[in-house]
Amino acid sequence: MNSVQTQRLLWRAGFFILFILAPPLDIFRFDIPANHFVILGHAWTLGASDFAHGDKGVIPTASNMFLRGFLPVVSLIGIGIIIAWKWGRLYCGWLCPHFSVVAMINSLMRRASGKLSFWDKETLPELQCDGTQVKPNRIWWLAVGIAVLGFAFLWAVALLTYLLPPKEIYSNLIHGQLTPNQLRFIAVATILLTLEFTVARHLFCKYGCAVGIFQSLVWMGNKRGLVVGFDRSRAKSCSDCDASCEHACPMRLKPRSIKRKMFTCTQCMQCVEACEKVQEGGDQPSLLRMLDGHCALDVSDRDFGRRPDVPPDCFDCRKP
Repeated sequence: MNSVQTQRLLWRAGFFILFILAPPLDIFRFDIPANHFVILGHAWTLGASDFAHGDKGVIPTASNMFLRGFLPVVSLIGIGIIIAWKWGRLYCGWLCPHFSVVAMINSLMRRASGKLSFWDKETLPELQCDGTQVKPNRIWWLAVGIAVLGFAFLWAVALLTYLLPPKEIYSNLIHGQLTPNQLRFIAVATILLTLEFTVARHLFCKYGCAVGIFQSLVWMGNKRGLVVGFDRSRAKSCSDCDASCEHACPMRLKPRSIKRKMFTCTQCMQCVEACEKVQEGGDQPSLLRMLDGHCALDVSDRDFGRRPDVPPDCFDCRKP
């Protein structure tokens, strides 16, 4: 694991912990009984109830709605657009708690079956050209089952704490006193998440996640945004490789393709790391490299017969 992947692991682990602890610590949640958000320990209201009871006038209420409602939402969307425009699905690959579960289940399922998904037609090589060695053993199916059920239940409980007082939920859960509605929510959510984590986790990331699709659409509009580039001038160097870069991709993409076919790339850079390991055996630089600016046109503008003219030093390993 190189420094980039170590950083990703730390960021994802930290954000996953934040995702679970945000409601109990009153960092962020929506309190349904109180009908308002709780942010950093404070009730985040728009003042509509005060206006309805005649305690506030039109101007103070409108000002409060603008400052506490409209402005934060627009700012959040604006920041999201800027990040996605430059770096695509950066949130997915570096922070998203769902993607963290996807990556973990991928790893466990490969140890159990040699595949990253039930839908993969062929098993991956036990020993790859990048040095990755995984010998499938059915005993790992037990770990897959525990991980799927465990994370599904954890997610179900966490989601409920974003809607109802966390202290009440965890207290009822520990003492076995969940209300019928709380029990139904956790049971149904656990079942649905178990199915999703087992057979549809990649499909959800690609086509079902609104946040992910939004990032991809914005990113596709910027031909100079960060993207995985393939040094086609040295394509012959791939002839002896087993496509380790494709095996490394948690989203099951083909990194040597054009940008349109990498619509759901999460900028995890695992394909680049795999190629680096393959090429270092022959003392050659990686054929894959993260490109942006004019160099990114080699991937984003190469389509329907177009062959963009990009500087030859785009794949220079000495270039920062």
